[in-house]
Amino acid sequence: MELNSEAVVLRIHTGEATRYQDKPLYKYLIELFRKEGLSGCTVLRAIDGYGKTSHAHTTSILRLSADLPVVVEVVDTKKNIERVKPLLDGVVTEGLITEQTVTVVLYAGKKSG
Repeated sequence: MELNSEAVVLRIHTGEATRYQDKPLYKYLIELFRKEGLSGCTVLRAIDGYGKTSHAHTTSILRLSADLPVVVEVVDTKKNIERVKPLLDGVVTEGLITEQTVTVVLYAGKKSG
């Protein structure tokens, strides 16, 4: 991705206990996006939240949840995001998927060697 270029963030909100093909959904998604060659993906684990059912998921000591909210964020060009969105059909069956246009300010990794 080029600096100061337009990109898209695809966010998938789900629960850490949600599974697909015998593995956590977030792990499946990271592997899928890497295999598809997308620029970057991050999984964020929340400490509290609720979704469509309004069932609370929290780290509170009084009410510890085994299904905390997670957000999978993948960033790439609009073309690449549009290419992978159909792959999510039937994979993401619970949660929320959003998309946002962003400007790339920095895209760098560690230098090897």
